Amino acid sequence: MARIHLDYYATLEVTPQASDEEIKRAYRKLALKYHPDRNQGNKQAEEKIREINAAYEVLGDPETRKSYERLRFGGHGQKSDFAEEPTETANPGVVLEAMEKKLWEEGRLEIFRSLMQDLPMVKRELADIRKTTVAKFGYDKFHEETVKMHATHAVGNIVTPGMDERKDRLLDVALHMMLSQGVDGRGGREGTEWVKRQLAASFDLGRVDGYCEACELLYVRR
Repeated sequence: MARIHLDYYATLEVTPQASDEEIKRAYRKLALKYHPDRNQGNKQAEEKIREINAAYEVLGDPETRKSYERLRFGGHGQKSDFAEEPTETANPGVVLEAMEKKLWEEGRLEIFRSLMQDLPMVKRELADIRKTTVAKFGYDKFHEETVKMHATHAVGNIVTPGMDERKDRLLDVALHMMLSQGVDGRGGREGTEWVKRQLAASFDLGRVDGYCEACELLYVRR
């Protein structure tokens, strides 16, 4: 069973405030303690060294550590489902669902904030949406399905290369977190790709919903 709680800082026995150098020292100390050569035949040590390596692979790089922080705290300064003590167990589907929710929120906030910083763009989008709505229904109204239809095309024009790079980093870290928790679909490469698609779909859905939310906020019926 996969653990629903995941804390790489706890795995490396450091606090979230630890410096990069402190994380590196902690990793070296634990890696030496649980090294296979020192623990031959010890299954618990084998599992421990895998957890330590998985944690350091994320926290040992400043950029992936930033992405982990966003997924761990959800970008709002609040502890997430993954930040508690790693003692409980849960169905892998529950773990995946929690991560999907966080990625959805990241995608939603990304597009919503981007549009709120470019109100002329939102007004142009609303003008196009209004034309489609009036042509379809004969009168002006906020029709969610019509807005979503526009969103699937509009988001591609809103997203910058930098935003996509950030998305890729978040998805890479999220996938790493899921696989280290035993969330691997059916296992093997096919299972990994399935999990990756699920995570990406959640982020992309969040982008669409963020677009719709911005449009609804600024929509004025004529």
